[in-house]
Amino acid sequence: MIDHRPAVERRRPPVALDETHLRQHAIGVGLRKMFDEVVHEPVPESFLEILRRADESGSEP
Repeated sequence: MIDHRPAVERRRPPVALDETHLRQHAIGVGLRKMFDEVVHEPVPESFLEILRRADESGSEP
């Protein structure tokens, strides 16, 4: 099918694509913020103890 619209109209993305891009960007920003918060949370002492024990048992021949 031949598109008879002017070239300017054919190059402009539909509004739905602009909205989708904005939503994806907002989701990305939110995910980065949440990830940064999780990265800076303290590690529970019980989990650190498990890691210490694993390191000790892994270093034995």
